[in-house]
Order: sequence, then structure tokens, then C-alpha cells
Amino acid sequence: MLTWSKPATPDVTSSAQRSSRSRRLRLAPRLLVLALAVATAPACDEKLSEIAGPTPGLEPTFSSLQREIIAPVCSVCHTNVGRVPAGGLNLLPDVAYANLVNVPSRAKSGAILVIPGDPDGSYLVQKLAGAAGIVGARMPRNGTPLTEGQLLIVRRWIQLGARND
Repeated sequence: MLTWSKPATPDVTSSAQRSSRSRRLRLAPRLLVLALAVATAPACDEKLSEIAGPTPGLEPTFSSLQREIIAPVCSVCHTNVGRVPAGGLNLLPDVAYANLVNVPSRAKSGAILVIPGDPDGSYLVQKLAGAAGIVGARMPRNGTPLTEGQLLIVRRWIQLGARND
């Protein structure tokens, strides 16, 4: 049986060298995460106009979503102008953000419409995608479903923290 033993050499590494090595080892995972984020971020947003389909100006910001999707598509039914908003959800520009982000769904118990940083857990994404387990119909009910590219941009906005920008 072979055994290995460490050579009997004195430790000549200074405490400054050990400390520097320790910092590098702790920093390595952070740098890897940062490098991956930088490498993948441009790929997601690089050519949005090509994936946005009928809304080439769509970007992963709330103001863009409001202008390109919510106002022209969602607010047709989700308005309190002359009616009760569909599902009790008013998406007019002055209240849309407050009525979407961190707000429980009225239709599905325990579901949150938009959970910043969690597109998969956001009920809005599930409704727009027509996912299994939604209550009622896929949205928009009386319109053309969002394209995969549009849905990807909605998901990206949520993933980036669903900011009111």
C-alpha cells in the first residue's frame, strides 16, 4: 500500500501571503457570478427589437411595458373608466404598478401577481403564458396572446426586480 506524507519543509508563507490567498479564494466565487451575469446580460437584451414581435420598442422596464402592452392591450378590459375593471384589476397608467407588484391575485388564493426577481412564481407570467393551474382564461382574454419574445421581456423585467422605471 502506498502512502503519501508531506515533506518536512518549514512553512515560509507569511501571514500577509496567507491573508491575500484567503481573500482571493473568497473573491473567486463572486467574480465567477459577476462574470456570468455580465456575459449573459447583453445576450438577453442585445436585440430586443428582433424578439419583441409586434412591439419592437419593448424593453424590460415598466414604462415600456405600460406603453407597449398594458395600456393598448390590458387596459381595454382592466379599466375603471365607465365600468368595473375585469377581475377587479385596474391597469390604467396611474395605478397599474401599484396594482401588480407584490399584490395578491383576487382569482387564485396564495398567488402573487408580480414577485420581483421571481418570474416563474409571478402569477401574471402564468396568466400571460396560459400555464397549467391558472384560474380562468389565458390573458389577454379577448386579444392575441403575447408572443414568446414579448413574454420573455416581461419575464426579464420581473427578473431584474420589477422596478417602477
